[in-house]
Amino acid sequence: MKADVVVIGGGHNGLVAAALLARGGLKPVVLERRDVLGGASVTEEFHPGFKASTVAHLLGPLRPSVLEDLDLRNRGLAFIEPEPRVFAPLPGGGGIALWGDAGKTAFELRKLSAKDAEAYPEFHRSLSAISSYLERLLTLTPPDIDRPLKGPILPWLGVGMGFRGLGREDAQRLLRWGPMAVADFASEWFTTEGLRALVCGRGIHGLFAGPWSAGTTANLLLSSATGGGNGAGTAVQVTGGMGALIGALTAAARQHGAEVRTGASVERITVKDGRVSGFVLAGGDEIEARAVVSSADPKRTFLGLLDPAVLDPDDVRRLRNYRQQGMASKVNLALDALPAFRGEVAPEMLRGRIHIGPDVDDLERAFDDAKYGGISRKPYVEATIPTLTDPTLAPAGKHVLSAYVQFTPYALRNGGGWEARRDEVADVTLSALEEYAPGVSRLVLGGQVLTPVDLEKTYGLTGGHPSHGEMALDQMFLARPLLGWGRYRGPLPGLYMCGAGTHPGGGVTGGPAANAAREILADLK
Repeated sequence: MKADVVVIGGGHNGLVAAALLARGGLKPVVLERRDVLGGASVTEEFHPGFKASTVAHLLGPLRPSVLEDLDLRNRGLAFIEPEPRVFAPLPGGGGIALWGDAGKTAFELRKLSAKDAEAYPEFHRSLSAISSYLERLLTLTPPDIDRPLKGPILPWLGVGMGFRGLGREDAQRLLRWGPMAVADFASEWFTTEGLRALVCGRGIHGLFAGPWSAGTTANLLLSSATGGGNGAGTAVQVTGGMGALIGALTAAARQHGAEVRTGASVERITVKDGRVSGFVLAGGDEIEARAVVSSADPKRTFLGLLDPAVLDPDDVRRLRNYRQQGMASKVNLALDALPAFRGEVAPEMLRGRIHIGPDVDDLERAFDDAKYGGISRKPYVEATIPTLTDPTLAPAGKHVLSAYVQFTPYALRNGGGWEARRDEVADVTLSALEEYAPGVSRLVLGGQVLTPVDLEKTYGLTGGHPSHGEMALDQMFLARPLLGWGRYRGPLPGLYMCGAGTHPGGGVTGGPAANAAREILADLK
C-alpha cells in the first residue's frame, strides 16, 4: 500500500495539519494509536454522569486563521470567554479578580491597593502592545540558521518595522523582560503579594521552574501573545469540552479529503537511501509514504519511532538533553455541589481560571519540592469549574472541578514511584482547595488523578510533559526542538514535525500545525 502524506497522531495539531494539507490539495492519512481522537484534548467521562476535558481544560485560544480556514464556527462549535478571566482567592476570604476590561480590573483593585489600581492600566497597555508584536512571530517559520536570507523577506521586514513601531519604552521593555525572573517582573508593577503571585502563575505555568527562575517572564510573554495580550490572560472554554473541538476538526479534515483512522499505532518510521520512505504499523504492515508528518513529541519521534542510528550522533546527544520532564498532574473531581469559598464569593466569580497560590514564596517553595524529586506539599493549582458555564457536563445541581496541579515531577526520588503515591496528589490538591473553600473534600463523589506517568502511557506525552518540552528561552523559536530543526522539517528528507515540540509551542492553539502545513505544502506542491 502507498500513501501520499501520513500524519502520526490524531491530537488537535495532527488534525489541524491534516485538514489544512487536504484543503491544500494533498491526500493525508491520520493515524491515531488510541481508539479515540484528540490526544490530550479530549472530553471523557471520569465518574458516572460526570465528564471533563480530561487533560487540557482550556483553549489556547485557537489561532483565528485556523478557525476561518477550516470554517470551525459553522461546525457546531461554541466558545465561552468567562468573566472574570481569573480569580485568586485569598486565605482570609474574598479574592483578586482580573477582568478582560482593564478599567474594570483597575476599579476593583482599588479595594486592595490604590497604587496597584493606578499601575494596572499601563501594565495592560504595555503587555498588549508587546504581545501584538510577538504575535507576528508566532505565525512565521523560524529562519534557516545556515541560510538566513533564504525564503520570503517581506514578513521579516514587517517584524523589523513592527519593533520600531513599539516605541522606545516598550521596545526596551521587551528586550529586558524576556530573560527576567517573573517574580522580578511582577514586583516592578505591583505591591500586593497576591497580585504578584497571580502574575507569576502565568510565568511558571507549564514550566519546571519557579518564579525566581531566570527567563520565566518569556513564558508569560509567549502565553500573552498567544492569547491576545490581555493583562488578565484568557480562560476560553469549549461548550461540550475539548472533545467538541476534536469533533469539528475531524469533520473538517474528512470534508477536505483526509482519511482519519483510530486504533492504528505506528511502530517505526522507515528510511531508504537517506530519506523517509514510509512507516510500519504495529502488527508488521509496512506502508510507503511520500512524506511523514509527526505530531508526536520530539523524543518519541526521533528516539522512539525513528532508528537513532540514522541520525548524526551529535543530534542524538542533543535530543537526549532536550528538557522534557513533566512537572504537572491533572485532577478531575465530581462534586455533589458547588464549593463555598471564604468570604461569600459569588458563583459567577468562579467561572474562569481559579488561581491557588497566595504568594510568590509559596510558588517558589512548591517548585523547591519538585526540584529535589518530591511532590509539592503545597502545590500551585489552576482550577476551573466548567459546569458553571456548561451544565451538560454533570447531573443537575452537581459540578465538575478540573485542577492542573504543579509541581509533581515525572521522576520521583523517594516513596516507591507513582503507583504508590498517586493518592498523594489528590490529597495535596484537596488540602490546597480546603484552605480557601472549607468543606470541599466532603463534596467529592469521585475523581480521577492523572500523574505525569499516566500522561506518558495513556496520552503519549514522553516524560509526561504537556507542552512536548520546556518552553524555555533555549528551547523556543528557531531552537525548538533543536537548533537547525526549527523549520518543521526533520533531519531527513520527507520527515516533518507539527506538534507542540515545534514553534510556537504548547497550548491548544493549532499554531504549530498551521505553520507546518504551510511549509509542507510549499515543499510538496
